Amino acid sequence: MTSHKKISLILVEDHAIVRQGLRALLNADGNFDIVGEARTGREAIELAQTQRPDVILMDIAMPVLNGMEATRQILAANPAARVIILSAHSDDVYVERMNEAGVVGFLEKQTSAEVLTKAIREVAAGRTYFSPSIARRMQAEVDKPRSRDGNVKANRNQLTARECEVLQLVAEGSANKQVADILGISIKTVEKHRQHLMDKLNIHEIAGLTRYAIAAGVIESRVQVTIV
Repeated sequence: MTSHKKISLILVEDHAIVRQGLRALLNADGNFDIVGEARTGREAIELAQTQRPDVILMDIAMPVLNGMEATRQILAANPAARVIILSAHSDDVYVERMNEAGVVGFLEKQTSAEVLTKAIREVAAGRTYFSPSIARRMQAEVDKPRSRDGNVKANRNQLTARECEVLQLVAEGSANKQVADILGISIKTVEKHRQHLMDKLNIHEIAGLTRYAIAAGVIESRVQVTIV
């Protein structure tokens, strides 16, 4: 009798009850090996480097570092990584940015267990899998007018990976010292990154950064923030 290799997975989700449900569902299938779980994007980056799973199942809205930025950093370090987004947020801004980041799948959390396991198998086999509604919207985006160089015109500012991390933490209400402790850098370096991102965005007060972070999908609007 021939045995087949299980698909190794990392689950990235900040809600413990959701992680437990996913683990139970995937373990019941019998074809998956969950090699790690992360509750923040930063933990996901570390696990992706140490475990090198076949597939990473990634949420978007998480504290400390969101799934969008975590995915960018994972793929920058290992372009062969296979990331599927499983999120309650599937509006165009999230889909567009995750597609740009290089994900190979995107599913809504309302999806069925059958669709989820199929998506994981497809992605592990080297293919892509996007839920039908998302795939239709992606095709509509492809059909939009393009600039002369063939690229869809973009109107958002480009921040570095570190600036994105600082933006999220500041928007979530962290003071400079807290940001420095979380990122393992000096307060002076935090201040420098904070000033750079403010200059790039032309936003010079924390309330404005918070509004920008919510609009850009960096944090959820339900996140409780402290304006300092």
